[in-house]
Amino acid sequence: MKKKVSFVIPCYNSSRTLGKVIEEIREAMEVLREYSYEIILVNDCSPDNTFSVITELCRKYEEIKGLDLAKNFGQHGALMAGFHQITGDIIVCLDDDGQTPAKEVGKLLHKIEEGDDVVYASYASKKHSLFRNFGSLMNEKMAQFLLGKPKDLYVSSYFAARSFVIREMLKYENAYPYVIGLVLRTTKRISNVEVNHREREVGQSGYTFRKLLALWFNGFTAFSTKPLRIATVSGSLFALAGFGYGIYTILKKFLVPQVPIGFSSLMSALMFIGGMVLLMMGLIGEYIGRIYICINNAPQFVVREMVEGNKFQEDKDKE
Repeated sequence: MKKKVSFVIPCYNSSRTLGKVIEEIREAMEVLREYSYEIILVNDCSPDNTFSVITELCRKYEEIKGLDLAKNFGQHGALMAGFHQITGDIIVCLDDDGQTPAKEVGKLLHKIEEGDDVVYASYASKKHSLFRNFGSLMNEKMAQFLLGKPKDLYVSSYFAARSFVIREMLKYENAYPYVIGLVLRTTKRISNVEVNHREREVGQSGYTFRKLLALWFNGFTAFSTKPLRIATVSGSLFALAGFGYGIYTILKKFLVPQVPIGFSSLMSALMFIGGMVLLMMGLIGEYIGRIYICINNAPQFVVREMVEGNKFQEDKDKE
């Protein structure tokens, strides 16, 4: 019996590139005849006509299913929406812009068959913009320090995973899903395989600085308490430094009474310590705010509409 591969693709402003990505997947799977497959396209409330393109693709190919989200939930929310629809033994996630080569999916599948649970594509040379590469680097460092990602593991948006990994990830029902964090807490059998990375042919990345910043905050507040521990240690160090400086000031007054205690140095110390206190309070507030939102059952995603290729095929057969 053939194993089934489920492709999950979050889509945003990809009306001009999505058709080419689908054709490439179909060509790749024609070669990999030992697998059957399905494709799940999740429109993350694109402002262009991406969902119309998805609907036409569903009419054309019965193995495609399309989801239209009610608002923009971000890439990770869109992935979780797609994960709820999978029926395959292996799940492959890739981008909608054609930069992640679907024709090389066989490399990821082969690595999975060797025994790994999750396989991430790595790139010898990335064709992203300087800004996007910087964001990816910061995301890598954050995952390494706060989430325990192995130093030699490269994580990307192009990866394959066994279905049990995805089923475990779906147990996370709170708002602010973070796929990398969910993967890292599910299994340690994760590896890389090198693939090519292409230049973007159309448009530009949907990740703005604000979205990248939100992604970083989401990663460490949802799956790590290390920032809170850093706040505790920092507070203790500042308190100790303040106590030591107080002793120093008293001794200085006794030993050299004619030297005035500097107002400027005092204000500088107060402003620095006060700023650190406010920063740590803001960090704690971020955690509390997210707890509050999760308690109120904020959704990971909301599906406005779903279209299925086999449904269109059934309607065609009736005609």
